[in-house]
Amino acid sequence: MSKKSELFFRVRENGAAVFRVDTENRQRRLELKQIAVVNIRNGQVKPQGDQSPTAAERNDIDAWVVDRRKQLAARKVDDIIRAVDHLNDTAQWVQSDATDEQVDLFADDLLMAMHDLRTVLVRKKSNILMKK
Repeated sequence: MSKKSELFFRVRENGAAVFRVDTENRQRRLELKQIAVVNIRNGQVKPQGDQSPTAAERNDIDAWVVDRRKQLAARKVDDIIRAVDHLNDTAQWVQSDATDEQVDLFADDLLMAMHDLRTVLVRKKSNILMKK
């Protein structure tokens, strides 16, 4: 009788620690046994200690990596859309409410960051148009 793989992924900066969820023990407590560490960038799965993922668990891990990459990509796009909103809010605030001292605190850094972003975007858009 095969048991369905149940895994818990403790997300960390570059991936996750993967735990096997064990509920079938004498105390009927929920136990987490670390079985692997996953690197989201390269998809590498490193078994941990004396625990190794089963083939079914490895399939679950691989599926999690695919889903996590999609989630992070969508989150990145959402962050950029929010940044555009934040820039608009900032422009409105500077125009209507900011004091000279407040503007002086951030203007140079913000202008340099915006110039850098503009340069990168113009180059990227140019490359896209050249491909077409």
